[in-house]
This record gives sequence, structure tokens and C-alpha cells, in this order.
Amino acid sequence: MDAIFHTPIMVQEVVDCLRCRSDGTYVDGTVGGGGHAFEILKQTGPAGLVIGIDKDDDALSAAQRRLAPFGERVILERGSFADIGRILRDLHIDEVDGILLDLGVSSHQLDTVARGFSFSGEAPLDMRMDRDGGLTAADIVNRTPERELKRILREYGEETGAGRIARAIVKRRERSPITTTTELAALIAGKGRSTPGRRRIHPATKTFQALRIAVNDELADLHAGLDEGIDLLRKGGRFTVISFHSLEDRIVKERFRSWEKGCICPPGMPICTCGRTPKLRILTRKPLTPGEREIEENPRSRSAKLRAAERV
Repeated sequence: MDAIFHTPIMVQEVVDCLRCRSDGTYVDGTVGGGGHAFEILKQTGPAGLVIGIDKDDDALSAAQRRLAPFGERVILERGSFADIGRILRDLHIDEVDGILLDLGVSSHQLDTVARGFSFSGEAPLDMRMDRDGGLTAADIVNRTPERELKRILREYGEETGAGRIARAIVKRRERSPITTTTELAALIAGKGRSTPGRRRIHPATKTFQALRIAVNDELADLHAGLDEGIDLLRKGGRFTVISFHSLEDRIVKERFRSWEKGCICPPGMPICTCGRTPKLRILTRKPLTPGEREIEENPRSRSAKLRAAERV
């Protein structure tokens, strides 16, 4: 089971970008089933340390089993990578040699119907990575005002039919709450506009993506994780991020560019007055993407983009 909990993407590219050292300390902020962490630990023996972080108890259990052979070289922490600063302070670690963020949803979460991330089978509309609390997708679908629901679908899902879908949801929930994945998917499919021969994905795909991002506050976590992480990297340390969504990739790209530029004084200033200096050097001017063979073996990897930078 653990071997297929989640298929890690671009493993060799990740290891190369992190430039793993035998005595280095690395953070896998989305440890999942431990796939990337396993390879990092192999490359950093005999003394390298990996701190694995994840919100999902299932992921941490799988990672614990997968990484058990490495003993005390692994520390697993339950939480969000947005809390990386606090987590490392609690462990009395001041700086690290590398940070990996593998964003999005894991294979296990998608394939476990009961988690509510997919509409492949009937399940409660949940979508929480951390199941101990917080709003579910059903809460958002049934309580959010139409205007805000439209914004979520448009911004997080890049759904061109956001207004139409939001109106349909609000009208439907007036009769009774929408509580299952199949109910919501069927509603959206009935309201979608498709062009014969052109639609490649289910009409509800973007809506489910948007709800998942909203439920787990993924974009806010990404902003926080990047901002916290950059100051925890020692000079020469590497930051590597794999994203699957254009919004995530844009955030990473813009943040890396800002940190590489340094000065933020308005154009035309004769001298720099902000005093801001570059924090990193971008290693991937264009994002790395999976090769044809990896995409063939793991179709879910096809939208992955990897960006990396080095602390200066």
C-alpha cells in the first residue's frame, strides 16, 4: 500500500535541484507518502536529516512506514508548511540546506473516494486535508453567498462559467443542501456548456479544484510557506517547488523574481533607498516539466512544473 500511496514526480530533478549533501538538513514540506523524502535520505547518507511535514494523518502514517529504515535521520511533523518557521524553532533548527514543496493533492487523497476530493464515486463533500477541523467543501457550497462563490470558482478554478455554476448551486441549495460529490458533479454537468469533440475533462473538474483550494486555504499557505522558508535557508541552500496549477506557479515565479531582484525602489530613483538586497538566484528560468516517459507512466504528472532557486 505505501509504495502506491502517492507517486512522487520528477524525483531525479528534485534531488538534482536540491543538490543534496551527505551532512545536510532538508525540509519536505509536503511529505505525502515519503517518496521524495526517501530519495533525499538515500542521497544524503549517512548523516543527512529530513524534516517531513504534512497536514494529513494518512500521509504521515504512510511516510513513517516508508522511511522507517532511516531511523533518527527522519523527523515527521503534523502541520502545514506555512508553519515551517515555528516547526523548525520547536526543533531548535536555525537554518536548513534545502526545502521542497510538492503542491496540490496526493494520489491517495484523489483515489480514496470517502475523502471527497473526486467525483469518481459518491462521498460526502469534504476535501479537507486536515480532517480535525475547519470548513468542508459542503460548508462552502451551501453557505457561501453567490458573489463570493463565483469569485472562488473563477479565481481558484479559472472556471469561465463561474457565474453560471454559482447561480445553479444557489438555486439548487434553496431546495435542499448539496451534500455529496456526485450531487454537485451532476448539477454542474447539467449546467455546463460543452463543444462536441473538444471537452477533455469533466465539467466539474475546475469547480472541484477551486473548492479544494478554498477548503485548505492553499494559496495563503503557499505565500506563507515561501516567505517563512526563504529566511530559513542558509547561504547556498536550495528552494524547490512543484506546482500543478497556474495560480500556484505564478506565485512561485513572481516571488522568486522579486527576491532575485532585491531593490524595489521606483524606476528613475538615482540611488537605492529601500536597502533591499537580493535573497536568491533563480536556477530554473523556465520551469522543469516531466518527460514523456514519466507522463506516460503517471498521467497525473502532466501539468507539473518545477522551479528552483538558491539562497545568496
